[in-house]
Amino acid sequence: MFRISKQQFTGKSKTESFLKGTLILTVASFVVKVIGSLNWIFVSRILGGEGIGLYQMAFPIYFFAMTISQAGVPVAISIITAERVALKDVFGARRVFRISMLLMVATGLFFSVLTYFGAQWLIEWQFIRDPRAYMSVVALAPTIFFVTLLASSRGYLQGWQRMTPTAVSQIIEQIFRVITMVLFASLFLPLGLDYAAAGASLGAFAGAIGGLFVLVYYQWKLNRDIELEYGMHLAPPPGEKPVPVAKIIRRIFSLALPVSAASIMLPIVSNLDLLIVPQRLEVAGYTVPQATELFGYLTGMAVPLVNLATILTASLAVSIVPAISEARALKDTKRVFGQTAAAVRISNFVCFPAFIVVLMLATPISTLIYNAPGAGPAVLVSSFSIVLLGLHQVSTAVLQGLGHPTIPMINMILAAIVKVVLNWVLTAIPWLGIMGAAWATAADMGVAAIINLYFIWRYIGYRMELPQLLKTIFAAAVMAGAIKLFYDFVMGTVSVNVIATMGAVFIGVAVYLTVLLLIGGLLEEDLARVPFVGSLSIRFLRRIGLFRTEQEAGR
Repeated sequence: MFRISKQQFTGKSKTESFLKGTLILTVASFVVKVIGSLNWIFVSRILGGEGIGLYQMAFPIYFFAMTISQAGVPVAISIITAERVALKDVFGARRVFRISMLLMVATGLFFSVLTYFGAQWLIEWQFIRDPRAYMSVVALAPTIFFVTLLASSRGYLQGWQRMTPTAVSQIIEQIFRVITMVLFASLFLPLGLDYAAAGASLGAFAGAIGGLFVLVYYQWKLNRDIELEYGMHLAPPPGEKPVPVAKIIRRIFSLALPVSAASIMLPIVSNLDLLIVPQRLEVAGYTVPQATELFGYLTGMAVPLVNLATILTASLAVSIVPAISEARALKDTKRVFGQTAAAVRISNFVCFPAFIVVLMLATPISTLIYNAPGAGPAVLVSSFSIVLLGLHQVSTAVLQGLGHPTIPMINMILAAIVKVVLNWVLTAIPWLGIMGAAWATAADMGVAAIINLYFIWRYIGYRMELPQLLKTIFAAAVMAGAIKLFYDFVMGTVSVNVIATMGAVFIGVAVYLTVLLLIGGLLEEDLARVPFVGSLSIRFLRRIGLFRTEQEAGR
């Protein structure tokens, strides 16, 4: 699945490096999500629906200000740092970091102050309907400053292809956040719900401080490693002068602004869904309560499942940006091609079985997780978004690494237009309803991904490898049959949904991997590149005789 031909692949360690980073970030993301889920159980019991509502009124304001404050700079730092490191210009890498941090201090401070003093105005002008949310907005305001610094520091360390600091800081940030939210919500509850919600909001501040301390430690470790390798006194490479500050700032913003614009597109599209989907469901013949319920099925149940299924590809996207940037700076076109090919294959390898699981078990999963079998149709159609979203995430990251962040931004705008049109048309069709909105979301991801892949082909000549793709699809199809047979058998004998669903997932994944091995879709040299588990898996599969070498596969 991850095979790179001898003509395409150079620098095995580099490929292993970004794969290792991907796995580290993936594990961290799962841990963070588990901790976050437990947190909401505790906080919801303390605050109740009304208190949670006050918190949720403040959080979008904080999230928007934080997004604008960072303005895509962390990604830009990652790209430029990776380029400088590749060229052995450590002096330049450090200089870029210092300049970017000064920018982030300024923007973070500005938006923190703006949010603090603008909280009352937001309430007076009815942007926030409940005045009790004022204290939550004020409590979140200082966090913007520290989160901006946190993100910038992560970007710099990622530019050195050090993903462990990001992973550890995310986990520590979440732990501090949870403890503080539960503690202060409980302590302030006797003072009223507005104080309790503000206490919960302080969790973001504590988390940012905790994560920042972790990154300071890793920053110190990096500086120590630099001193050991390059000495105490750094200077530009021989024959080169330091890049002017103005030029560095222009480069940062030329990379950062398209990334920021693309990030802002996500909440904009979500708000467009809010405006269009319920209204068009009413046109289709649903009552207002029914339309609200169906909209909740899509946005609150189906979409989170899609996002959960693409955690690995989201982590892969973070890891691949500096890896591609480094290879591009060195003009190593073979490595750029190889890393792109590996990233796309990994995306397909992970996303296709996830798609099959959600597709075949849409209603059982909706029942098991949400106790909402009515969400089944929306979840079923949304399953197609998994493969497309994975490709979109990876292809966007590749283009950013290639120094073309504007292209994914434009593609997202074009895709959003397609989504709006399809939402308007399909959702109003009675027999489609909310499934029409789900198809529109899938089309949104698909259009953006396809256009991204087209531009990748134009820049580096990469095309998705049809033989490997067909092997993956075939294995996924066999997996679908196995899931169907197992689920029906268990439900026909014991009729316990949790056993049938979990068992079907386990059997399905086992069948998928086995079929891939048997048809040569996953070879020994492929698995050898996977950090941590690769060598162990090879020994096990050799023992049971399932592995085929590349020579055997070609016979």
